[in-house]
Amino acid sequence: MKLIIKRDQKAHTGLLGGHKGVTFFLNIRVEVTPQEQELMKRYNLEDIPLVVNSTDKTYTIIDLMRGVSQEHHSNKLLFEIEKEIKESCRDFKYTLEVKATFGGEEVVEY
Repeated sequence: MKLIIKRDQKAHTGLLGGHKGVTFFLNIRVEVTPQEQELMKRYNLEDIPLVVNSTDKTYTIIDLMRGVSQEHHSNKLLFEIEKEIKESCRDFKYTLEVKATFGGEEVVEY
C-alpha cells in the first residue's frame, strides 16, 4: 500500500494587493497492490469507514483510492487531518497483513 500526499497553498490578496490570508490544500490518494485489493474484496473491507477526520468527513479505502482533497485556512487543522489519514492507513495495512495469514501461521522471533 502506498499513501501519496500532495500539499499546496494559495495566498489571497485584497483589491489593493494587501495580504488576506492563505488557503492550504491537501490531496491524498492510496495505491494498493492486487493482493491487497483481493483481500479487501474477500473480507468486504472496501466500504467500511476508514477515516473520520476533524471535519466530520468519513472516508473509505475506496474513497482514498479514488483520491480525496481537503481545503482549509488553518494549516494546523490540515496537519491533524493528514495525521488521522496516515494512522488510519497504517492500521488498515496491518488489518490486511493479519487477514493474509488466515489459513496459515505466523512465526514471530524475538
